[in-house]
Order: sequence, then C-alpha cells, then structure tokens
Amino acid sequence: MKSYTLVSPCFFGMEKMLAREIKELGFEIVKTEDGRVTYKTGEDGIAKANMWLRCAERVHLKIAEFEAKTFDELFENTKRIDWSRYIPYEAQFPVSKASSIKSKLYSTTHIQSIVKKAIVESLKSKYMERGLLKECKEKYPIYVFIHKDIVTLYIDTTGDALHKRGYRERANKAPIRETLAAGIIDLTPWKPGRILVDPMCGSGTMLIEAAMKAINMAPGMNREFISEKWRTIDKKIWWDIRKDAYDKINEDIDFKIYGYDIDEETIEIAKENAEIAGVDQYIEFNVLDATQFKSDEEYGFIITNPPYGERLEDKESVQMLYRKLGNAFFRLRNWSYYLITSYDEFEKEFGKQADKKRKLYNGMLKTNLYQYIGPKPPRK
Repeated sequence: MKSYTLVSPCFFGMEKMLAREIKELGFEIVKTEDGRVTYKTGEDGIAKANMWLRCAERVHLKIAEFEAKTFDELFENTKRIDWSRYIPYEAQFPVSKASSIKSKLYSTTHIQSIVKKAIVESLKSKYMERGLLKECKEKYPIYVFIHKDIVTLYIDTTGDALHKRGYRERANKAPIRETLAAGIIDLTPWKPGRILVDPMCGSGTMLIEAAMKAINMAPGMNREFISEKWRTIDKKIWWDIRKDAYDKINEDIDFKIYGYDIDEETIEIAKENAEIAGVDQYIEFNVLDATQFKSDEEYGFIITNPPYGERLEDKESVQMLYRKLGNAFFRLRNWSYYLITSYDEFEKEFGKQADKKRKLYNGMLKTNLYQYIGPKPPRK
C-alpha cells in the first residue's frame, strides 16, 4: 500500500486549526511549523486532503529534502531522485514556483532552471530517451522551497489554490479569502442553532463557510483538482472520496444565519454565491447599515470582516465606522463578536479592549482577530 508525506501551506496564524483538521481526517502529523503542516497519509490521502481541508492553501506531495549551497549540488541531488516514480512518461512537469529564504542560492529563476534540467536528465535516463523529452499529457507541477540551504522538492496535487471552492463567481472589492474565513469560524464556539450574524457580509464568504461546515459539506466537493487527472492515482480513489463527501452532508440540520450589507448589489452577489455553494436555504441576506444593527435575541454571535482603512484617505472614515460599530454592538449585552482588521488602534476606536486577540495574516497583510466573548446561554 502506498504512503505519502504531504505538506499543506496555510496563512500564518492558521497552523493549529489546520493541524486539528488534519488529525480529524486520521492523518499522522509529522511537523507543524510557521505557515505549513507536514503529515503522513495512506493511498487515499491526496484525494482526501484536497477534498476536506478547509484552512489549507494547497496539498503538496513531498518528494525529497537535501542540503545545497551551490547550483552543482542542487543539480546533482535533484537528478539523483528517481523521478519516474512520480512523473509518468510524456507527462508535463513545469517547475512552477521556487522560493529561497536565508540561503546561498537565492535567484529563483536559476533555481527553477537547474531543477528542471536535473529532472529532465533523470527521466531521460529512466525512459531511455536520447532526444527531447515529450511533455504532452497531464501536469505534475514542481515546487522548490529553500530555507537555510535546505532544499525541499514538492509536486503540487491541487492546481488552483484550495481557497477557490468554486462558489465565488463574483466578489465585492475586498473579499476575505475562503480559507481564512473558515479558520476564523473554527476559532469561535459558534454551532448551528445559535444566532450568527455578519453585518458587513460583502460577498457572503464568512457565512457560506460557516454553513458549509455546519452541514459537513466538504469544501472541495464542487471543484476539480490537478491530481484527479494523474495516471499515478487510481481513478476509483477519487470517485470513492467524492461519493463519501456527498454521503456525509447532513441536510437535516435546521438553522438560519444572517448576512447584511449596506450595498444592494453586494447582497445580490452574496445570494448568488450562497446558491452556487448549495447553502442558500440556511442564510438570509438583507440590505442594512451595520451601525444600525439591533436584535431582540438575548444571545448571539457577530463574526465580520470590516474595512481596514489601508489607504490614508480612508483612515478617518474607518475610525468613525469602528466607533459606530462599538456603540451598536455594546447594546447587544450577551452577544459575542469577532472582528478581523489590520487597523492597529481598533480597540481604541471601538471603545473596548478585546477579551482575546489573535494575530492572523490575510495574505501578506498582518491582521488581528479581536474576540469579545459573551456569556453562554443557559441550558434549555
């Protein structure tokens, strides 16, 4: 039986949530480090990880790790690998990405070129080709990561990044990435049956991710992955994993969550996205100014991604928005609210210090998730 070592990169700050997901899938964690988790899986691991991981950006198949301080060492060590175990005859193998941190080899274009030549030489030897090596079939994209002169080589099994779930055909100006939204939902104690509101829902990502998780809908169910076309993975494995994902959806859960935005067109986009995702029956969208939000419910959750005021000309309007949001939310005495922003003086403008603050990265942008935790409702 085949076994794989997989590596899933994630946004900084998301490592614990991702590691928890990986454990829940039954995989063995090898190492958790900044921005990535390494783990071991069985034969169905590539399909299962791509289908079910909500917080990961990709699933990489780890091929080798070695030290290289010169281009000769990089070439020889890469060539020494039996690439025919991973890349079949006539397959494409672009060296799609290289990155180098604190290493003697730092020119990423040269790194990509050297790795490509070494793999070509290895495969030509195995496939007894003297001329050009044909690359006309399915793709096996190669990723190279060098840190402190240690080279790690991967094959990307995902294709389009995992945040591309397939439901967000249209988006507003500053959408939150789906993987980050899923991680934020995971950081809260919200469960179906409790009130959840995003009063600045934009294209609906936060609520769609919450609804998908609530009904146990696999995030990769409505998209394809590059490794589905690989000859090296039995097609039946993919078929079984996809069928299992459909079987595990629990549509019997009865709950409703709520999204609001001040812009009518944005609300229409959110409705479309929820419908494409297959969770529109669980989310009610309406036009509303977030600063005017009120509720008769005694307990509830607000989880939202307000404007950050990154541009200097927006700073004053964002400060005013945060003050108004504080005034509105403080009236909801027993509610919990979670807000993510890169604005450093958020607590000052909001009018209250957060109970917890967690550093997360939205792409390369450092943000904080400000957590205001209300009391639990009494048991019925």
